[in-house]
Amino acid sequence: MTDKPILIWGAGAIGGTLGAYWARAGLDVLLVDQVAEHVEACRTRGLHISGPIEDFTQVVPGVTPDAVNGTFDIVVLAVKAQATETALAQLAPHLSPDGYVLSAQNGLNELTIAKAVGDERTMGCFVNFGADWHGPGEVLFGNRAAVVVGEIDGTIRDRTRAMHERLKLFEPEAVLTDNIWGYLWGKLAYGAMLFATALTNDSMSENFADPRRTVVFEALGREVMAVAKARGITPIGFNGFDPALFAPGAPAEGARRSIAALAEFNRHTAKTHSGIWRDLAVRKRRTEVDPQIGVIAQLGAEAGVATPAIAKLVELIHAIEDGTRPMAMATFQELIDTCTST
Repeated sequence: MTDKPILIWGAGAIGGTLGAYWARAGLDVLLVDQVAEHVEACRTRGLHISGPIEDFTQVVPGVTPDAVNGTFDIVVLAVKAQATETALAQLAPHLSPDGYVLSAQNGLNELTIAKAVGDERTMGCFVNFGADWHGPGEVLFGNRAAVVVGEIDGTIRDRTRAMHERLKLFEPEAVLTDNIWGYLWGKLAYGAMLFATALTNDSMSENFADPRRTVVFEALGREVMAVAKARGITPIGFNGFDPALFAPGAPAEGARRSIAALAEFNRHTAKTHSGIWRDLAVRKRRTEVDPQIGVIAQLGAEAGVATPAIAKLVELIHAIEDGTRPMAMATFQELIDTCTST
């Protein structure tokens, strides 16, 4: 590896937070983002990280995708899941032959990345900290949470250890793992629940604390775990979420305790609503529902595992995106009805 800047492709909530921390620590970083005003703010007046964790402004070099030149050994991909293929087509010519792409995203994007650039040039990453992009040069860092890195083939190499050390500059408790897929599938179950919380304008903690909605969160967790089991994956827990409690045949009491733990965890963050809710309610744009949640239904169908709750959730999110259903309890009730009738 040569001493080239770390290229962060996507400088929003996740990529922007990582970039600001790394630049402040002295790492050579180059941000890439399609929002020209955001790039200009980051490289001139600086990227402002606000919230209860820290409040600082860091100047970080940045360019728009069309202005990237040269090749890079490390590319951190931090775009929305549905933008992964487009971003890969843009960045691939800038990835050095022995370089790699680290996916700092939600979902199973490592599969898409590996298909585009090869398994050897793909590294997995799990992020659960809360952050929101609030405008050009402005990112809210709402809470610390799990950050994990690992190779997709389960090995631990020098490059994996080196990336782990970089991530510790941002999150001192960052984990180096030989089972990154376990973490990613654990996040898929939690992520499905977060999509459900976006069906109303209630906060994440209000959703998880409402006993009427427990049946939905339990059903979603169990469907993801059933698909994971069928694929030979053992999901790993994080931040109070224990996937084993949602495994096929696990007692309902354990799943309900885990849901209560999620309500408590989300009470202690400045990021009160999910990024999914923000996409729908604030930014009025389409969500990551198909590549992040819809893919579970597809993988379940391939394995012969029924996922009616996930299918209904995807349908409802699309309806909100299309403006045919409101973000309201009446919409959430449709998911409750699905979960209680199956």
